[in-house]
Amino acid sequence: MHRVALPFLALALACEETSDVDVALAGGDTTVFDSTGNAFSLSARNMSFDRRQRFVVGNSFFNKNWVAAPSSTASRDGLGPTFNARSCSTCHRKDGRGRPPGPGEEFTSMLLRLSLPGVGAHGGPLAAGPYGDQLQPQAIAEVPAEGTPRVRYVERAGQFADGTTYSLRVPNYTIESPSLGPLPAGLLISPRVAPAMIGMGLLAAIPEADLLARADPDDDDGDGISGRPNRVWDAAAGEPALGRFGWKANQPSVRQQTAGAFLGDMGISSSLFTDQNCPEGQAACAAAPTGGAPEIDDDLLADVVFYSSTLAVPARRDLGDPAAKRGEQQFLAAGCDACHTPRQRTAADDPLIEAAGQTIFPYTDLLLHDMGPELADGRPDYEASGSEWRTPPLWGIGLIETVNGHSDLLHDGRARSRMEAVLWHGGEGQAARDAVLTLSADERADLDAFLRSL
Repeated sequence: MHRVALPFLALALACEETSDVDVALAGGDTTVFDSTGNAFSLSARNMSFDRRQRFVVGNSFFNKNWVAAPSSTASRDGLGPTFNARSCSTCHRKDGRGRPPGPGEEFTSMLLRLSLPGVGAHGGPLAAGPYGDQLQPQAIAEVPAEGTPRVRYVERAGQFADGTTYSLRVPNYTIESPSLGPLPAGLLISPRVAPAMIGMGLLAAIPEADLLARADPDDDDGDGISGRPNRVWDAAAGEPALGRFGWKANQPSVRQQTAGAFLGDMGISSSLFTDQNCPEGQAACAAAPTGGAPEIDDDLLADVVFYSSTLAVPARRDLGDPAAKRGEQQFLAAGCDACHTPRQRTAADDPLIEAAGQTIFPYTDLLLHDMGPELADGRPDYEASGSEWRTPPLWGIGLIETVNGHSDLLHDGRARSRMEAVLWHGGEGQAARDAVLTLSADERADLDAFLRSL
């Protein structure tokens, strides 16, 4: 389905069942009706003209490259001294999803989180000595980059109950040419690809009480699903808060997620994170010129946060497709909805007016779930264990290939298709995976048709 004028599509949907109308509006009134390569880059459809200019400004700074200081472009200098990317859009191309590097490629939309066993500041991960909490493979002049990340795969064969074979690629991560001395003993490495940006303001607007009501840390109901909230440090409030964003729900708000990415990925300081990203022991980094204090001012940061918060969710497609309807029943029968909660409701009084009072279909509970040893990174993050991950939203999953030209899924992109992503589920997802393994080829195709429609 290509872009369709909203009034025309709304009229067409009015002739269908009300439930279909609701489900099509995955992002409530913010939903856009676009399935082209720009599907993730549009503003919320209920945004007023007056507020759209702010979205445009935020978009500009999301896409522009930052440069090293000092520079004549003072509003966007201060890159580094060490960094992963020069712009937000380097990792989030077309506001979409990153992927692991191909053969001979560098890490461009993927990074490695680092830590040591133990607990760091405010209960978070313990920094890995001079390498900090994230490997930066790039640096400005006169400053050494920290090292070169590599990933290599081996194939592991398996088969469905009907005898159909499949192969999963098992990744192995290494760091070559570490520049700050030997890598610390006990180093914990967690690979992360950049997630799609859509719907972040809507996820932020779900009432905390609603999310906590679904938590069952001790599995009191005995269903094998024990979602847990992650309590993380809120730098603005100076106290712990519910984590919602990041692969382990380690960020409490879109603002902190954005400011953290500016610092960690590009080395850009803000009023939320004022210090340069120069861990102890990086003398050249500490001596490098800066772009001011802070390097991105509060107004520009707020514009990027607004932009990130109001990127619209594309409408669900193919609602009348019999295969997708059958696939939805397979999804429910396998118990996938126990974590990938289809429906949520945002707070009526949320300060982001576009997100307030919306019925949305993100297919996530935003809670942590133990996904078993095969997906474990072994790296705790606040209250998230080394085998727990936040349930990722599924909205837009059927458009990733159209927007970003690949179908790589999971936190490190190891899954090359939606079905491979299912087959990696273990722990609390094991029962759902086992149910899928028993499906016939036609039933698996139906399940994929449903996921493709989201």
